[in-house]
Amino acid sequence: MKNKNEKKDISSAELSPRRKKLVADDQPAVSTGQIVRLKSGVDRPFLLIVIVLLCIGTTMVFSASYAYAKEYYNDSYYFSKRQIVWAAASIAIMFLVSRVDYLLIKRWVKPFFAVSLLLLALVPFIGHASGGAKRWLDLGFISLQPSELVKAAIVIMFADYAVRNQSRMHTVKYGIIYYGLWTGIICAFLYLQPHLSGMIIMLALTAIMMYAGGSRPKHLAVVSALGVAALAVLIFFTSHGRSRINIWLHPDLDPSGKGWQPLQSLYAIGSGGFWGVGLGQSRQKHLYLPEPQNDYIFAILAEEMGFIFAVAVLALFMILIWRGFYIARNAPSRFASLVVIGLISQVAVQVLLNIAVVTNSIPSTGISLPFFSYGGTSLMIFMAEMGIVLNISRYSYIEKS
Repeated sequence: MKNKNEKKDISSAELSPRRKKLVADDQPAVSTGQIVRLKSGVDRPFLLIVIVLLCIGTTMVFSASYAYAKEYYNDSYYFSKRQIVWAAASIAIMFLVSRVDYLLIKRWVKPFFAVSLLLLALVPFIGHASGGAKRWLDLGFISLQPSELVKAAIVIMFADYAVRNQSRMHTVKYGIIYYGLWTGIICAFLYLQPHLSGMIIMLALTAIMMYAGGSRPKHLAVVSALGVAALAVLIFFTSHGRSRINIWLHPDLDPSGKGWQPLQSLYAIGSGGFWGVGLGQSRQKHLYLPEPQNDYIFAILAEEMGFIFAVAVLALFMILIWRGFYIARNAPSRFASLVVIGLISQVAVQVLLNIAVVTNSIPSTGISLPFFSYGGTSLMIFMAEMGIVLNISRYSYIEKS
């Protein structure tokens, strides 16, 4: 009887000529022996952590949202019913993507990036606004935030570019200008929304992909300094940015206005104490913390489940990120490794920034917590990205002498 974990040789006969070329392009460094591509099962620890985080997140959406849903939609289960459907669909999408060879994802990255960039460019003109920002496109059957698509597309495109120009990445032309050009275009569209948090995430992802791709550290340091300076100008010399800084430093100066949300978040976290007030027993979700099922859902988790459980959730994220980098280190090729590094770094950046916002460690801005914050398309895109990581974890190369 065949072992389920036994790796399957798919190096030659089963591949079409076009797929053979993709495999050849994706192989590690040339060696004296024969390179054989192997396929086996997904990384089970990574899969388990994703499912656990999704289950906790879906439970917290119900607990955090029912008072708000009852007040504004006359249905306590309004958000939780939709989140359950989206969670189920997201799991299906993750498993589907995990079964599609990542080499095909590499093949279609340019059309994917072009479409996502086009959708992002349309947002300032035909997008719909919410909370003072225009970030969504209403496609009729679904409301989409194109910036989420762009994050995934830019990671895959930058990974492909770094592999194709590996020997030239140390130069300014190939290691800096290409990245700066595309990131600048994306950030310009994000600025028009305005979407400051999206710009921060995009700049962080670009810096990570440049470093991992082989850009010279001193070039990267100069570009990063310029990026931080530009971001500082946007923050300190625009009314939108100055307002956020003032509220961050002194939320108590406008406790019933712009300071309301960060103050209520801190009250929620402080009220939870060590063990929490109990699942479903939050006080701040009763119309004190605005839309508690979204960006500030971690504050409700800390209030209801306490410091211990909040730290446990953060530990799960840390283990997920560590396991992701483990998969990247053991990926079958440089392209696959760079893709995993980028996708896992996106999770790490968003978790870090979301927790920093919730605890008022940085100025308030709209950053969702992966697997937790309410939202269908955002969740499905995140789960599709996790599917890509699981897909890559299936493959390896060995050398036959």
